[in-house]
Amino acid sequence: MSETIPARIYKLKIVIVAILVACGGVGMMSLANWLEERQLAPHILIAVLNGLADAFLVAGLIGAAIDFWTQRDRDARDDARVRRLLADSAPAFTEAVVRGFASSPDDLRRVATPAILDDLAINALGLRLGDPAFAREIYADLRDTVVRAPERWHNADVRMRLSSAGDGSDSGVPRFAVTVTWEYSVIPSSALQRFACTSDRDEFHELVSDIPSTSTWFMTPRPGFDASSRDAFELLQFSVDGAEKKIRRSARKTGQTYSVGIGDDAVRDGRMVRIRHVYRTITPRSGHRLFVAIAQPTKGLSLTVDYTDTNIAHISVTDLVSAAQRPHVSRLPEQTSAREISLDVPGWLLPKAEVTFVWTLANEVSSADAGSASAARAA
Repeated sequence: MSETIPARIYKLKIVIVAILVACGGVGMMSLANWLEERQLAPHILIAVLNGLADAFLVAGLIGAAIDFWTQRDRDARDDARVRRLLADSAPAFTEAVVRGFASSPDDLRRVATPAILDDLAINALGLRLGDPAFAREIYADLRDTVVRAPERWHNADVRMRLSSAGDGSDSGVPRFAVTVTWEYSVIPSSALQRFACTSDRDEFHELVSDIPSTSTWFMTPRPGFDASSRDAFELLQFSVDGAEKKIRRSARKTGQTYSVGIGDDAVRDGRMVRIRHVYRTITPRSGHRLFVAIAQPTKGLSLTVDYTDTNIAHISVTDLVSAAQRPHVSRLPEQTSAREISLDVPGWLLPKAEVTFVWTLANEVSSADAGSASAARAA
């Protein structure tokens, strides 16, 4: 193994010191001879100078040789001593480092790369769960869906209103008009937000990968459902912190896209804003289902469906969400003229969580079933 630069510098210093000491000895010897020849000093002083000259020569020449000869053994002893000290102190050092990183994440951020952080998280989770393989697989899913999520939404309030007003379809297909209002707080990751509705599956899969910059709906092409028509989908309003934003629309044969500028300043400054947008769409009555998907990690979800202006006899909700706290479902009392069902989910929701509302139309329920359902609700 080649010598390191510090080792070479050390050897160079030894040589320089040896030369200087030897030169000092030669100088003393010359001085002693000069004083003796001229009888300018007593013999005892000359003897002392000669002794010092011999000592300097020995220290300079022989001492340097001995140092070079024993250097390898000395280095081995030093290495062994350092290893012994490190081995004895390793538990205390390890505990201090772990406690320091646990109490001060900033220190860990300065020295750890994302790969190291992933390994630390997997190891910690494996110890906590007692199953390293399970921890590795769980963390991989968590990393892909949460850690790499570009946005996190807070206090999401979603209100949907079903109405029979959208029943005037030339095709005669019974439909519900759906007006949806989303409101949530977020640090935006993109200055441009897009809303796309398409009937082309390839285009849908291409656009859906652009979450959260693009919100995409797929509409199966059939009579009364034209993805490129405003009657099928339309973004009505978009605001940031209460300020209305201009909406631009582009249409094509297989769909349409709405674009809104959120603002470069919010993205650049990493500032939390409150976004509110309203859109309307249609859904067939015979579908009996209405889906709401959570696109980003969301903390606190309030979801309400108003079906007052419909011929729906009963509606239920199925939540496919994993939450630490149980979702709470509530309805308006039977004494009110309005009909609403609400779902509140405290805590965090992971992306791809889905809430489904399922309804039964009035003409699908017999009078006996209707009476039983009313009695059950009253009970």
